[in-house]
Amino acid sequence: MFYWFLKFLALGPVLKLIFRPWAVGTEHVPKEGPVILASNHLSYSDWLFMPLVIPRRVTFVAKAEYFEGAGIKGWLQKKFFSGSGQVPIDRTSGSAAAGAIKTQLRLLSEGEVCGIYPEGTRSHDGRLYRGRTGVARLALEAGVPVIPLAVIGTDVVAPPGKVFGKFARPGVRFGKPLDFSRYEGMEDDRYILRAITDEIMYEIMTLSDQEYVDLYAQDSKKRDAKAVARAESDEVWEEIRPD
Repeated sequence: MFYWFLKFLALGPVLKLIFRPWAVGTEHVPKEGPVILASNHLSYSDWLFMPLVIPRRVTFVAKAEYFEGAGIKGWLQKKFFSGSGQVPIDRTSGSAAAGAIKTQLRLLSEGEVCGIYPEGTRSHDGRLYRGRTGVARLALEAGVPVIPLAVIGTDVVAPPGKVFGKFARPGVRFGKPLDFSRYEGMEDDRYILRAITDEIMYEIMTLSDQEYVDLYAQDSKKRDAKAVARAESDEVWEEIRPD
């Protein structure tokens, strides 16, 4: 009830009035039945704008930190995310990740819509990064289609590291459903999982017009952080070294 309250009576109407989000290809999302929505991930606001443009409820996995805060603020945050359709996932624990997939499999078996970000984390520079194979395993084990989609402009509205950015009209492009039933029973083949994931990421790239990087986003963030640290160290040395 809280989810529908937010979407149709509280938060949803306000976001629609202020930002007027647009959408293309919504006809590809079935009116009923289980389906996986695989999206790029530009901003924390992605999970707000994408569900606004389709009538169905969408359940996402979200980092466990959103559910573990202390005090009244932590309690309110936990209630908000759980009530608005989020499933916690501990990205440092393989068993916890398996638990999140188990939860999504249950939801799909009940005919629900599950949203997933194959990159695993937000893009820190606007580029599209290599997808993790959890989306492929989920699709094969559930036996449901995957709809690739691209959020556009959410990183302008809410850039990484900031609560608010600039005013813009964010949008969503939905692609045609991808059917992987030809790989039924092959969910333990890592080469098949990689092939499926790469196919999904290619469609997302086409929809988003992002530059693709064949590297995991988390690895890229670490590499960039090291490069910044080295550059800062070199600058300090240039300032203190004797002539």
